[in-house]
Amino acid sequence: MQHDTFIGQVQARARLDSRGSAETATRATLETLAERIPADLANDLAAQLPREISEHVRRITVRPGSEHGHRFGQEEFIARVKQRAYTDASGAEQIARVVFGVLDEATTGSTMDKVRHSLPDDLRELTLAGSSG
Repeated sequence: MQHDTFIGQVQARARLDSRGSAETATRATLETLAERIPADLANDLAAQLPREISEHVRRITVRPGSEHGHRFGQEEFIARVKQRAYTDASGAEQIARVVFGVLDEATTGSTMDKVRHSLPDDLRELTLAGSSG
């Protein structure tokens, strides 16, 4: 999937007012996801995304002092997306669901299944709900 298509899908599905808002939503979700999953899995995910989008994942994996595989669930995930996307909790949940749905379409093989398997049940539910768009 091309960068413009990915961002366009996020913008349309989340009903965001601009491409910039869609970029911010995507960045917020992917950076938070990269903090939650193991670094090798984050790198596998990034490898399947357009360069501009994969940078949001890779930025976390190469940042000095950054950690991966943090143990947090859906509530903390939403709180982090909320802070990064400058939105409220319901907006953060909506954009995370949408970004996960677009990730399902942008990746191949079992990458997203592996991502889901690495998450706790409550957070896994958030990723599955995104596929309904």
